[in-house]
Amino acid sequence: MNLQVVSLTAVAVAAFTASALAHHSFAMFDQQQTVTLQGTVKEFEWVNPHAWLRVMVNDEKTGAPALWALELSSPSRLVTMGMRADSVKAGDAVSVTFHPMKNGSRGGQFIQAVLPDGKKVMRANARDENDER
Repeated sequence: MNLQVVSLTAVAVAAFTASALAHHSFAMFDQQQTVTLQGTVKEFEWVNPHAWLRVMVNDEKTGAPALWALELSSPSRLVTMGMRADSVKAGDAVSVTFHPMKNGSRGGQFIQAVLPDGKKVMRANARDENDER
């Protein structure tokens, strides 16, 4: 009986560990490139496991507004960076810096934002998101 319990526990731990590691992959982002854009907040989702910032940016080629979706850290991590659920709202002008998607789609991994009040919110890296304040 004890061997069955231990075996089942080991299998469960292995299954959950694999999905947790897969969730934290940043392979879709081009870590060698950074992009900075100015735009208007369309939506700020303060959700777990990662918050999302959607920004309307005028396309350089067409001049038409285009939606960019940026993946941020978790809300708890964002709080340590100085950001709150009400830090930005729809219609706010922001500047955002991010690692773009490798496939060229309009999205990326958040690095920094300059909020409407001029405050900078930075994500240094996954190990220490508050390297600079």
